[in-house]
Amino acid sequence: MTATPGTLYIVSAPSGAGKTSLVKALIDAEPNIRVSVSHTTRGMRPGEVDSVNYNFVTREEFVHMLEHGDFLEHAEVFGNLYGTSQRWVQQTLAEGHDLILEIDWQGAQQVRHLMPQAKSIFILPPSQEALRQRLNNRGQDSDEIIDRRMREAVSEMSHYVEYDYLVINDDFATALDDLRAIFRANQLRHGAQQVRHGALLARLLA
Repeated sequence: MTATPGTLYIVSAPSGAGKTSLVKALIDAEPNIRVSVSHTTRGMRPGEVDSVNYNFVTREEFVHMLEHGDFLEHAEVFGNLYGTSQRWVQQTLAEGHDLILEIDWQGAQQVRHLMPQAKSIFILPPSQEALRQRLNNRGQDSDEIIDRRMREAVSEMSHYVEYDYLVINDDFATALDDLRAIFRANQLRHGAQQVRHGALLARLLA
């Protein structure tokens, strides 16, 4: 049976909205969904594994890949380069796997330009107060850094209008159900079902 090509999903959210936790829970529940592993020039942190958390490369290697058009999208964040391998994305989709890119709104714009068929999801917190509380609960940042992250979050959230779907992460279980519903609905599209159940359709119409 011919594999039904997977769908590329862009998932974006401000820091603290719960994107990483939701995506992890989603792929734990849906084995056919993959998450893209970006290339980066930043150093490996304790506990990270090469090719699992990131593909760690030197700046020279990254620039070489960039010059050869290897990236679907790329960005520089705090002096470090990040990019998504275009070849790996296309191969994963061709194998029939749905694929998630966890990227910001700027990366999302780059991907939409090259792959307009991609579906995009923006995850929002229920309020600014809840977002600030979640950032505080991490216990990782000073008040000054949290204030900066909140300013950045408001700017990021203004781009929600560019996305196909909005998920409000107030109650985690509800937000996860909403996220799964988006993926499930896209798997039931006419074109995908026609490929997946071609033999059945032929028998029904015989």
